[in-house]
Amino acid sequence: MAGISVTLCTDKLFKVLVIGDLGVGKSSIVLRYVNKRFDERYKASIGVDFALKTIEWDAKTVVRLQLWDIAGQERFKKMSRVYYKGAMGAVVVFDITKSSTLKAASEWKQDLDSKVCLDSGRPVPAVLLANKCDMTGRDRNLVSSLDSFCKDNRFMGWLETSAKDNINIDEAGAFLVKQMMLCDTGQFDEEHHRDEIKVSQDPAESQSQSSCCSRSRL
Repeated sequence: MAGISVTLCTDKLFKVLVIGDLGVGKSSIVLRYVNKRFDERYKASIGVDFALKTIEWDAKTVVRLQLWDIAGQERFKKMSRVYYKGAMGAVVVFDITKSSTLKAASEWKQDLDSKVCLDSGRPVPAVLLANKCDMTGRDRNLVSSLDSFCKDNRFMGWLETSAKDNINIDEAGAFLVKQMMLCDTGQFDEEHHRDEIKVSQDPAESQSQSSCCSRSRL
């Protein structure tokens, strides 16, 4: 029929892992990202929890994220190969007030890279989240080391986040989705299109995620 146009919509489904040690705030980040809320009553994940997030990426693309929130207890690392299968991206979380959880984040990333990769053979895109930046006790020396830490461990970038105060949660999701979309369309080049995101201001200076200052380099 003349005069009728049909707009085709692309639907993308990505499996995303949310990993890191026990108590770093993985479940709170997922709850904030998907349901826009925070719950003070902490309940540790057992095995793996699932959540779905739908994003209208652009006028012609809908992105559906299947978030796998994997328990941080040591015993569940032995089952990680089963959990990781088919993943297209990952969020690795550590507690910015506990330096030991950053070392653990490196171990989680190594475990991830040893058990799953993209069809091209490259590591799945992963972003590092320095969570609980709303709390006192942030180690500034640790923060200043995160650029080199990400480079050494092949993270795409890092952000300071707070699930409680809703700092950089949506930004982290958007950043990871962008990397997965580039990989999915074959446009990703690790050497020339590496994003490095970092939040440079104190959390106290930001009252909402929209006012956080982040810097990216494409």
